[in-house]
Amino acid sequence: MWKKLVIAAIATISASSMAQSAVAATLPQTCANLSPSQYATYNSVLKAALVTAVQSGINGGLGFNMWATGVANDGTVCAVAYSGVGYTDQWLASRIISAQKAATANSLSLGAPGAGAASSNGKLALSTANLFSAVRDGGSLMGLQFSNPVDTNGAYHNPDGSTPNATLFGTPSDPLVGRPIGGINVFGGGLALYDGAGKKVGALGVSGDTSCTDHMIAWQVRHNLGFDYLKTGGIGGVSGDVNRPDNIVFDIPANIGGTVGGNGVSAGGWGHPTCLNPPNPSKLPPVR
Repeated sequence: MWKKLVIAAIATISASSMAQSAVAATLPQTCANLSPSQYATYNSVLKAALVTAVQSGINGGLGFNMWATGVANDGTVCAVAYSGVGYTDQWLASRIISAQKAATANSLSLGAPGAGAASSNGKLALSTANLFSAVRDGGSLMGLQFSNPVDTNGAYHNPDGSTPNATLFGTPSDPLVGRPIGGINVFGGGLALYDGAGKKVGALGVSGDTSCTDHMIAWQVRHNLGFDYLKTGGIGGVSGDVNRPDNIVFDIPANIGGTVGGNGVSAGGWGHPTCLNPPNPSKLPPVR
């Protein structure tokens, strides 16, 4: 579990020292029916890692506050956090979007197959940023975004069907916690989590700014938490960068006239459009 990361929850720790102090732990297979103290620990650790990432200075975009959601391997939500003071300090829509991104990265990334599996292949991490071009017309995953929809009952209601108390959003008692929300998101901000042994243990979703900035912040949150041991696990990706295998890829030709985005065809098939005030993903820390 994230209990070994409690030290990293001290908000005054700098980004570099947090990354060095965060010893990768193993999340439970499910975050359903955990104790209040466990949910509180996950929330404080995630919030501290998120705040540090938002303040890193390399994110580009609009500089907004952010939401983050962490899920276990079975897709149940372990924690929801925000970087502002209250839940209205960041786009409210991004709370569910962050959970959707976590569900996507979790459900479309793999670790090593178990002993005796029919195929020994696996070990692939796909970020939500890698899916943008693949789901477009003619892409290798065309239409994927319409599969596995968000559970609207779980997303917008308490377990008993009542209307949630919005002041609980982003706290250890967030109504999303302990429940699988699902969904498929196809722009930047979702990343799978790999522990110190290179084992996939869940995923992370971040939302609240441009999709490029969402990816940048999610990457740093994963690093701050100590769940970026992809190289240790021999985990590959589609970015073409062995040090950042699930990084965002900017290989879509620019629009005529130089406007933001890019409507051309991704050269590698996994490209993402550029965004307002675009960040430089090569500044992101290499995976471990």
